[in-house]
Amino acid sequence: MFFGIPVGSFVFVHTLITLIAIATGLVMLYGMLGNRRMNGVTAVFLLFSVLTAITGFMIQATPVTPAVATGVILSAALIPALVGRYLFNLRGGWRWIYVVTATISLYLNCFVLVVQSYLKVPALHALAPGLPPSGPVFSATQAVVLILFIIAGYLGVRRFHPRG
Repeated sequence: MFFGIPVGSFVFVHTLITLIAIATGLVMLYGMLGNRRMNGVTAVFLLFSVLTAITGFMIQATPVTPAVATGVILSAALIPALVGRYLFNLRGGWRWIYVVTATISLYLNCFVLVVQSYLKVPALHALAPGLPPSGPVFSATQAVVLILFIIAGYLGVRRFHPRG
């Protein structure tokens, strides 16, 4: 029980929060690549990414597992993204710091989505059994996701130069 909520329901809420973060994050990233601020979508992405980290730690904070380590890295990436976006308003070097850390935050959410997909979707689990998933298909999937985010981050730094 978490605050009177059954564990299964709490995990469902955490998953829903994470999916909202991913969906809005992809829209935000699309906006960055088109040099658009996307203020509302970005605010939702950052809020739901913070909520993803918080609820993830509420589900499990110890022992330190790869999931906990991912949550720590997500939290560490979100701090400069929030500071760059809202405290420094993307001025100077904070523009590229924001782009890089927001992209890393979205990537980490997607990284976990891939892991969970291989764990929960029977057809994918058959291709990469185990806990955590492993094998060439899983590794190739994660490599493709990583490469796409590296490219998007690079292009975001080059293209995202919003005005006021």
